[in-house]
Amino acid sequence: MPKLDLDTIPQTNATGYPDPFDQPVQGRWYRRLAPAGGLAAMGVSHVTLKPGAWSSQRHWHAIEDEFVVVLTGEAVLIDDSGETIMRPGDCAAFPAGDRNGHHLQNRSDADCVFIAVSAGDRTADWGEYPDIDMRFAPEGYARKDGTPYPTRRLK
Repeated sequence: MPKLDLDTIPQTNATGYPDPFDQPVQGRWYRRLAPAGGLAAMGVSHVTLKPGAWSSQRHWHAIEDEFVVVLTGEAVLIDDSGETIMRPGDCAAFPAGDRNGHHLQNRSDADCVFIAVSAGDRTADWGEYPDIDMRFAPEGYARKDGTPYPTRRLK
């Protein structure tokens, strides 16, 4: 049956970010829906941001498109243009190659739940985090001078 039962899909707050960049995402809990649904050409995640949590470090992708839609709660979208409040039904699109770093922050006192969709060749994708000394590539995380961090990027 195509309908997914969220309660049967494991939820995690795992991150491959090195310390201290992992701290703001500790309250990000997600379920990978694409594998559970048999989807291989795109990524889909059901994400819950606890109060104070970030979706990620502010970043951009060279090869992957990203799309989010807020289901419940409220988050602040932060990108190069500033800050935008996102509420239920609001959507945001981030085209591959657009170097506009972005992420969501939950500054409210309630959970924010959203769906994140990605498409593109993850095995070749790379990008940067404009606010911190980190970039990512298929082989993992590194400083902007190329020195690798000792953590692994999650798949």
